[in-house]
Amino acid sequence: MGAGGEDIKLSTAAGKPFRYSVECKSLKAFGVYKHLDQATENCPKGAEPFVILKGDRRQPLVLLDAEHFFKIVRSRK
Repeated sequence: MGAGGEDIKLSTAAGKPFRYSVECKSLKAFGVYKHLDQATENCPKGAEPFVILKGDRRQPLVLLDAEHFFKIVRSRK
């Protein structure tokens, strides 16, 4: 097993503009991809698909393409 703590450790300089804590997962299958596939199929041209997920008694989560997420982060500079 891996070490405890954040999966991606940023330098102090990198951590200032990027105020996120990252947990990485790589599995053979994720059930959420079917929801993103549906959002992509229903997405109008020129828009970016994303999914809002909510479990019982849990906070809602947003699922979107990682490349699009990093474009958002870069545009905040």
